[in-house]
Amino acid sequence: MNGIQTARRFVDAINDHDIDALYGLMAGPHRFIDSMGMEVAGREAMKRGWIGYFKIVPDYLIEIGETFDDADTVVFLGWASGTYTVDGKLKEENYWKTPAAWRAVVDSGKVAEWQVYADNEHIRLIMRREGAL
Repeated sequence: MNGIQTARRFVDAINDHDIDALYGLMAGPHRFIDSMGMEVAGREAMKRGWIGYFKIVPDYLIEIGETFDDADTVVFLGWASGTYTVDGKLKEENYWKTPAAWRAVVDSGKVAEWQVYADNEHIRLIMRREGAL
């Protein structure tokens, strides 16, 4: 499996909210970097991170429009969307969609690094309105 295929399977696992598949696709020293530059290191920490994120954005979705790669690095351009919830109920007014980019560094068929570039102001505004920030 090449880098694009591995990174695409990672996106599919995210879109399916498949924690086991995500965990299996993460390299042991996996590193996640969010759009604010915050980092989370390690598969176990990211497994917990994805579980928590899917609880507050249960319909999170990545839509890929373009793909670029250079050896072990893959970049996707597209859209991220979802509905923020505090109680598991999806309220139409809490839906957001924003242009986004993702960078995957692939090593030996695993995602060693996953970085997100997106404007999170949409979800931050919703979280403030819902009293979560």
